[in-house]
Amino acid sequence: MSDTSPDRPAAPVLDVWCELQCPDCRTALDDIGALRARYGDRLELRLRHFPLEKHKHAFAAAQAAEEAVAQGKGWEYVEAVLARVEELDRRGEPFLVEAARELGLDAEEFDTALIDGRHILIVDADQAEGKAIGVTGTPTYVIGGERLDGGKSQEGLRERIEEIADRLLAARES
Repeated sequence: MSDTSPDRPAAPVLDVWCELQCPDCRTALDDIGALRARYGDRLELRLRHFPLEKHKHAFAAAQAAEEAVAQGKGWEYVEAVLARVEELDRRGEPFLVEAARELGLDAEEFDTALIDGRHILIVDADQAEGKAIGVTGTPTYVIGGERLDGGKSQEGLRERIEEIADRLLAARES
């Protein structure tokens, strides 16, 4: 109660609507990594799930990613799964559990989470919100109220995200 300094505004948020069985999302990893490296904690990157019906393991992968978040390695898990999209295509849920084990996560808890569906509501809520704001494919980015569709082309998207992030950060600091 004695703190007289004004609260610092929250960091700008970049929502990344992603699907872990999507080859375009794997391509987007380089841009996401570059954004994380450039901005660190000055920009909050939030993984948002948008599993597509055409990929039969995408919904389970989204749930698995949420279990990785619960165990403290969300982005590491997402990157590991996206790096091996073809293996997820072939092997499905056993691959998701194996990827967790390889990262030192509790693989048995992953298996249980996929069976008991404890993360379904998060995935459903993300998907519903995505549909409500016009997300139709992945990856899609939302920053500063602007939606950028990376499913059509990644070209120039990172630069556009950086322009918006820089503008938001400058406004935050002034």
